[in-house]
Amino acid sequence: MSHTIIQDRAAGAIMGAFIGDALALGPHWYYDLAEMRRDYGEWITTYTDPKPGRYHSGRKAGQLSQAGIILTLMLRSLVERGQYDEADFCRRLDEELFPLLDGTPMNGPGGYTSQSIRHAWRCRVEQKLPWGKAGGHADTTEAIERTLAIAVRYAFQPTELAINVANNTRLTQIDDTVISMTVAYAAVLGMLVQGHALDAALSGKLMRLVKTGKLPFHAVTFDDMQPPRPGDPDPPRAGRFASPDALLTPSYMARAAADEAIRIEPAWKVSIVYGMPCAIYHQLPAAYYLAARFRNDFESAVLHAVNGGGQNLARAILTGALAGAQVGLSNIPQRFLGGLEDAKILVNLAKSLAAQVADAAMPADGESGEISAN
Repeated sequence: MSHTIIQDRAAGAIMGAFIGDALALGPHWYYDLAEMRRDYGEWITTYTDPKPGRYHSGRKAGQLSQAGIILTLMLRSLVERGQYDEADFCRRLDEELFPLLDGTPMNGPGGYTSQSIRHAWRCRVEQKLPWGKAGGHADTTEAIERTLAIAVRYAFQPTELAINVANNTRLTQIDDTVISMTVAYAAVLGMLVQGHALDAALSGKLMRLVKTGKLPFHAVTFDDMQPPRPGDPDPPRAGRFASPDALLTPSYMARAAADEAIRIEPAWKVSIVYGMPCAIYHQLPAAYYLAARFRNDFESAVLHAVNGGGQNLARAILTGALAGAQVGLSNIPQRFLGGLEDAKILVNLAKSLAAQVADAAMPADGESGEISAN
């Protein structure tokens, strides 16, 4: 792909996440869909104000939640440092976010502070623990919501992508399954930025990266999940996630989206099929499904994510990034950019990061840093 297309996809992924975040700000965490329809109508199409007394109360349509604010901190760090600099990112949390928190949920920038960030705040501010001792056991997508920018930055460098995403995740979440699923999402997003399709073949491409040692997942099978041969040694486990199953999920979801005998209608009901709650194992299948089903239609992908209720903010961020990477910034409807607060600043940051991605994709020898899309 050309530098222009790579940059368009990279910037599209970042802006898709911001748009998903802001779209779900108003109708966030309605588990009673009838109540959500009463408050926001049958179909949410744009940015809305949160209702008084609910999550993010006091924020306005088009503003970001705290997830979007933290993603902005990550994006600024990546752009200004030219790479992932953990010390710099941690300093930004310590100096720019944590002084504004008090350890309670319904407080802080964005109007709500998530479980993993509250835990990290208590460890850092109250207990004076170092980074590296601040991670907790939240089984959510909160790390994905910020590390997706790392995934975009290192889209053509899968080993660095996996290491940096895993390390950043461990700052706030230390469960190995959560970390492996977070790294898997990052690897998928990186492949989409490269130009690969979110289809039935994608997991096979990811597994080839496992076999060549570029992604740290333990796997004993051969291509197409064939069994190992008698006498083959057990592959090394040190530094690897227990299984590659998190890399297989996206292609199963893509097959479901493409199979005419499997229909989720309307598509927003994917939240009911895979579950409305916050846990990462509910969120990822739904995001993969929507991004695969609407691979050329950013608006449909992100709006179905929002209109499914429950933890629709995380679902919309994850879906928005995947969909944005596939269509590119140039094909995201202008109305979503026009209604987003500070859109010009965010777009400039996204484009600056995208320029770094394109440079990494085309090293001095002119060859792509990873396998070509097909």
